[in-house]
Amino acid sequence: MKQELIQLPKIIDLRGNLSFFENEKQIPFVIERVYWIYDVPGGETRGGHGYKTLNEFIIALSGSFDVILHDGKNETKFSLNRSYNGVLVPKMCWRRLENFSTNSLALIAADQSYNELDYIRDFTEFQKMVANEKH
Repeated sequence: MKQELIQLPKIIDLRGNLSFFENEKQIPFVIERVYWIYDVPGGETRGGHGYKTLNEFIIALSGSFDVILHDGKNETKFSLNRSYNGVLVPKMCWRRLENFSTNSLALIAADQSYNELDYIRDFTEFQKMVANEKH
């Protein structure tokens, strides 16, 4: 699995548009957990961690924000501002969310239940783990 921007189906209707994603169709995993981030004060950053085994899919349901991903060597920025686009965040990828607009709403679908032991919260440790994984 690689980090990528995924465009979701968009059904256009004069009464209002509809988009969706389903397990193993638009996203390449079965959803085990869904959570959302909202009411983020101006200038704040969320995330700032990686996961050893968890994969995520992040959507801006409302407003906009940036998803910054780091694979241990390179950093990539995805600006989300349409509810039919999402970013696939694979395991062993450092991620942070920043530049939240007023009233933004981030929806995150994950392939595992919450597990504090899966988190990597130190960037230097993350880089060492990535380097060791590639050998």
